[in-house]
Amino acid sequence: MRASSSSAGVGPGAGIGEDPRRRIPRTDHLLADPEIAAAGASLGAAVLRRTVQGAQDRARRGEIAPEGVRDAVLAALAPRSAGSLRPVLNATGVLVHTNLGRAPFSDAARQALQDVAGYTDVELDLATGMRSRRGAAARAALLAACPAAEDALVVNNAAAALMLATTALAGGREVLWSRGELVEIGAGFRLADLVASTGVRIREVGSTNRTHAEDFRAACAAGPTGADGGAEGSPGVGAILTVHPSNFRLEGFTSGVGIAELAAIAHQHDLPLIADLGSGLLRPEPALPAEPDAAGALEAGADLVLASGDKLLGGPQAGILLGRAEIIARLARHPLARAVRADKLALAALEATLRGPVPPVLAALRADPQALRERSARLAARLGGELRAHDGRVGGGGGVGVPLPGWAVALEEELAAPLRTGDPAVVGTVRDGACLLDMRCVPKAEDGAVERAVLAARARLAAETPAP
Repeated sequence: MRASSSSAGVGPGAGIGEDPRRRIPRTDHLLADPEIAAAGASLGAAVLRRTVQGAQDRARRGEIAPEGVRDAVLAALAPRSAGSLRPVLNATGVLVHTNLGRAPFSDAARQALQDVAGYTDVELDLATGMRSRRGAAARAALLAACPAAEDALVVNNAAAALMLATTALAGGREVLWSRGELVEIGAGFRLADLVASTGVRIREVGSTNRTHAEDFRAACAAGPTGADGGAEGSPGVGAILTVHPSNFRLEGFTSGVGIAELAAIAHQHDLPLIADLGSGLLRPEPALPAEPDAAGALEAGADLVLASGDKLLGGPQAGILLGRAEIIARLARHPLARAVRADKLALAALEATLRGPVPPVLAALRADPQALRERSARLAARLGGELRAHDGRVGGGGGVGVPLPGWAVALEEELAAPLRTGDPAVVGTVRDGACLLDMRCVPKAEDGAVERAVLAARARLAAETPAP
């Protein structure tokens, strides 16, 4: 009987003149190899089998010798894990880097993720054995961190928070929204498109650069769009929405309406005021005095505040809703709340972020420029680089236009690519003919890893460069 292609091979004793493909090790022999089994222990059986068959196929195509199949399998398994995402050292100086996963978790949040990875009491009161409110501990941590809120709700991201809020409070009606706040964020995603997709009608108020309180008063009194007049408190308007334009800044002949004045207008017409702050600050941050915070917005009269968990709050991706108890209860009862609810991992990491030490994002924000200079100078001296002044940034739609004075190590520009693809991956910035490594967001304990990564990148370049 002829062997199948996946198990062909009779070993090294095959006769002279035989097809060399018959010497390819059998699949079952390779899978039973102790080293291969150990190297693939973190992978599923199907993935491990595909890796083995991939090496066998390379041998059939003549790319490697049959005797090299086992080594090819081990080489393919060496960097493999069940997941494909790779850890990265962020040397860009951008704190909330969306392409790099935004906020890095604190040690407390990392431990919390591990603790709840199995079964957990996410919706069970262990004392009574009865079902409990989902996310109660994260909610309590939010209220402790922001006492100005009467209640809190956590959903899976900030876009979901905005969708839930506008749908539950103004579904089928209009939201009044300043034209100067119709924000587009990354990848061409427009918040107005999200809100409109739920059936909420958007009435743009004011102009791009100037919106006045009277514009909102007139819109509240005018009734539904297209109607000729209407009584105050017309059912055509469901809510007033204000969105912090956190990723751009208008300058020059501009004006806007603050939360306190908007709240007065909204409440005069029995409308809720929704304030989407975006960046995730719960309290004022001295390093960013112009950045709005949830406590300040609530104290100014906002009925509902929305924020991100994975920006300046420094936690997991989550949409945070804080505000009046009656409104939060209304949102929690809405059918859409089930579709956008946060999972146990986000809830656990959020609670640990709030109750734990200062998260890495805020530590990087508050980093001392002189300490950064000394640290960067030492690394530059060891690597033969140049020390350059370099401003960090908040990123992720926060602190727009606010420089974070610091320093960077300037190295050869051609190191950028091998650093990104090395182990560990180090992502810097290419500017002015150099690869800049800003250590603001790199944990101090990783300085040695960055140094070794640079040396390895130089060695790779040298090996790949043809001899003259």
